[in-house]
Amino acid sequence: MSLRAHYLSPFPSQFKLSSCVRNFPLVLIRPCNSLKPNANSSVLNNLLSLSLALALTSPLPSPAIPSPNSQPFLPTTPFSQSKNLPTGLENGKIRPCPSINPGCVSTNPQSSSFAFPVTIPESGLENAIQKLQEAIMETQKNAKIQVVEDTPDGQYLQAEVDGGFGRDVLEFLIKGDVVAYRCMATKVTYIYPFTTALGDSKGQEDRMRKIIEQLGWSAPSFDSVD
Repeated sequence: MSLRAHYLSPFPSQFKLSSCVRNFPLVLIRPCNSLKPNANSSVLNNLLSLSLALALTSPLPSPAIPSPNSQPFLPTTPFSQSKNLPTGLENGKIRPCPSINPGCVSTNPQSSSFAFPVTIPESGLENAIQKLQEAIMETQKNAKIQVVEDTPDGQYLQAEVDGGFGRDVLEFLIKGDVVAYRCMATKVTYIYPFTTALGDSKGQEDRMRKIIEQLGWSAPSFDSVD
């Protein structure tokens, strides 16, 4: 059986197609003994032609383009968290020590490194915030008072001093004769590939001991409790 190639229009005459579609003719190879169309082959050809027309005229799906305002997802690690340690009061209270920062001590009972609040004797209540500033400047290296303000929860003071690996932050909240505080290193040191930070709270405890002794105030310790 010999074969002949015939150029056939892929669409019936009743279809009006754009020039883009008409430029893609369909070449069908038929046996020479089947050149006479019948009803079934005509319907099949019409269906094939319609499918091809839809495929050629349908727009291609466009890839998803991220919004320019979308933020890339960055994994959270102890190291990345240590780069942004919040300071200031939280719900009117001194913040606890972050679990990722061992170089910290705080009177907040939720702190991982807890210290007892300081008690001001009656003789030291007058101008207590001013006396605290003077004690910090006299006992600490390169001390700088950052914030002194009255809040509904007491008088808040924040200072920066030299620490072991950078600057440390001291925060105090004086309310009546009670002083809550937090002393925290702002730089947390890690040794790759370990995710546990180096350091402890001993340096901060010694710092507060010097300030309290300079003021003549008192604070219980775990040693005195024992």
